[in-house]
Amino acid sequence: MEGSNGKRPQGEEEEEATAGSIGGYESLHRLLESNLSPELFKEASRLLLGLNCGRALEAISLPEGTTSLAKAHSFDVQAFRFNADKEFLRQPRVVRKAIMEKVKPMIEAAGESGVNILCLQEAWTMPFAFCTREKRWCEFAEPVDGESTQFLQQLAQKYNMVIVSPILERDVNHGEIVWNTAVVIGNHGNIIGIHRKNHIPRVGDFNESTYYMEGNTGHPVFETAYGKIAVNICYGRHHPLNWLAFGLNGAEIVLNPSATVGELSEPMWPIEARNAAIANSYFVGSINRVGTEVFPNPFTSGDGKPQHADFGHFYGSSHFSAPDASCTPSLSRYRNGLMISDMDLNLCRQIKDKWGFRMTARYDMKTASMGSLTQLVEGSDTTGSSGREEWYDSNRNEDKCRKRVNPSIVLSSKHMTICYLLR
Repeated sequence: MEGSNGKRPQGEEEEEATAGSIGGYESLHRLLESNLSPELFKEASRLLLGLNCGRALEAISLPEGTTSLAKAHSFDVQAFRFNADKEFLRQPRVVRKAIMEKVKPMIEAAGESGVNILCLQEAWTMPFAFCTREKRWCEFAEPVDGESTQFLQQLAQKYNMVIVSPILERDVNHGEIVWNTAVVIGNHGNIIGIHRKNHIPRVGDFNESTYYMEGNTGHPVFETAYGKIAVNICYGRHHPLNWLAFGLNGAEIVLNPSATVGELSEPMWPIEARNAAIANSYFVGSINRVGTEVFPNPFTSGDGKPQHADFGHFYGSSHFSAPDASCTPSLSRYRNGLMISDMDLNLCRQIKDKWGFRMTARYDMKTASMGSLTQLVEGSDTTGSSGREEWYDSNRNEDKCRKRVNPSIVLSSKHMTICYLLR
């Protein structure tokens, strides 16, 4: 694998690396690679990662500038290509997408690799401090066009890339309400639109409802120069209908910027995104925070156990899943990482044609059940119109945000190109 041999770093980082490693290895994939014969490892990879169009994922050679940056700043970097079957009647479109996390050096590495779409982790501008229940962390909230967005706008324009920036938003135009928001920045440096987190967790130390509101933007899909993308923020991945709504609105790539810890969700992490990609015939980019954050004041978890100063280990493991059930290996559990993937978006359409999930879904049957459920749970009226469609146009014709809302089913919302994800 480019950029790392898979073993934990030595020296001053050794203690931290040991805490997050698997027997000294960066990931399960690298543990197996180092301890199985090549033939047995190939078979294990087939079972764990699946096959892309009947073949193992193709590794991509990275530019020397990218690997040099990875070595200098100690982040994991891997690259793979998702292929589609050869198209005879339609023009092929390839999208490269990268999962990255560390800000400037990693964005520069992305620039060296020709990145077109970049996504950072959930609430990347701050510690994930909601576990503390201390209100002072609200100071990290900023307007949509605030400092972090301005910083990324310059980089987006410089590198001609779309950047998805999940932040804690302070809505200065509406009573300074705080939201968990993904700002989508166009490749010209313009703001295409935003999406606010639909589902707030009520489990463990995820005390996020203390800080921000449930989102009010529905399930928008952003039509960029490089593909139709959507953002399913963190906890929304546990809700199948959330994934479904983005797919119904035409998403080809759904990004899932997250901040989640091992003890709670790690067994589900590789399953949920892969299942969503299969069920909805689109690509999924799963981005997770990595490392352990220790806070100044110890806090309790409401479970009768002693107070503690950390939330738990954010296990990283960012990866891509494809609609044909194939997926990349995961990045490191304890180091920053960059995952690069060429994506042929024709695969989305090919899988829809092959499996016919939309044709066989029987949404009409589910609509009646969901209407009854929403009336029972929320007292809502589902007798309204069949739906409405709104278009939001930015200053550039190629950048559009499309939002479809159907009251009867919504519970609350290149040709050759390159696509990337940040974690």
